[in-house]
Amino acid sequence: MAISTVPPQAAPAGTVVEPQSPRRIIRRLFGRNEIPVLAIIIVIIVAMSITSPAFLTATNLTTLLIGLSAQGIVVVGMTIVLASGGIDLSVGTVLGLSAVVTAMAYTAGVNIWLAALGGLLAGGFVGLVNGLLISQLKIDPLIATLGTLTVGGGTIYVLTNGAQISVISSPAGFLNLGVGRIFGVLPIIVVLFVVVAVIADILMRRSAALRRVIYVGSNQKAARLSGISVTRVQIAVYITASVLAALAGVLSLARFGVATPQMGVGIELQVIAAAVIGGAAIGGGSGSILGSVLGVVLLSLINNSLVLLGVSVNWQNVVFGAILLLAVSIDQLSRRRRTTRLASRKPEAVGPAQASR
Repeated sequence: MAISTVPPQAAPAGTVVEPQSPRRIIRRLFGRNEIPVLAIIIVIIVAMSITSPAFLTATNLTTLLIGLSAQGIVVVGMTIVLASGGIDLSVGTVLGLSAVVTAMAYTAGVNIWLAALGGLLAGGFVGLVNGLLISQLKIDPLIATLGTLTVGGGTIYVLTNGAQISVISSPAGFLNLGVGRIFGVLPIIVVLFVVVAVIADILMRRSAALRRVIYVGSNQKAARLSGISVTRVQIAVYITASVLAALAGVLSLARFGVATPQMGVGIELQVIAAAVIGGAAIGGGSGSILGSVLGVVLLSLINNSLVLLGVSVNWQNVVFGAILLLAVSIDQLSRRRRTTRLASRKPEAVGPAQASR
């Protein structure tokens, strides 16, 4: 559900609260942007279960869930950044950099868990740089994160010399993060993704700190006047996004057993598209963790369906590009509609008493 900045009104004393209908419960769980996405997901599942016998197999569904888990973790951070009015193009590079740093540290003799911590710290450092460039030097988020994407990508190739780094010999406890299963059924990486998403969704709805992110994204000037430190919020959201991307990188390393220079390339556009499809606004002021997760599921379902239907990779890229353009176009139309609606309400809000002051 997309978060709202309007506090709920308490029911008057003595009011009898009627039981909620299933329709109202669904509306509370899912926002207006999330219900259509959920409906499309259901339609695709039904259509593919009829069209392709391989779709509903345990192997395909498990592969699908494992494949979207890293993206799902990254989209959580991207949603928070978008809600603050920013954007982060460096998350793919951070994912790859954290995997490379972890793998290099391990091959140099560092304990794998300390190496993974180093990967997370490397990601957090990139987020700190992004936050400082944007909040202190006032560089546009698109330009700042494009710069760190380029620098980070170059750093990866310098460190690896274009070669992959294996951690197959690392302890099974680490590799199980990517390939292990709880009770032999639930993939650990999927469980970790769900835990991250649920915690973030709860905080997004109830945490005062994350509500400040929404306020900053809605109107930075008003947020400053109300006592919110915009600088701290901006630095915090970029560090959060980078640490989550780094976590996705460490989990991807555990899943594949190798770090490659190409790891994470292009994921930034996928998670931006997923977040916008799920209700996050490019420009800030709104964001839904649940909606963004549904966006990731939808894009992964579409990609999986195209593969099962034998569609070539080139056409898959065309479809994704079209979805990205459609998502951004819908976001822009929604922003214009909101702006027009707010502009039409302003004259009504000024009554005779206020006008005479």
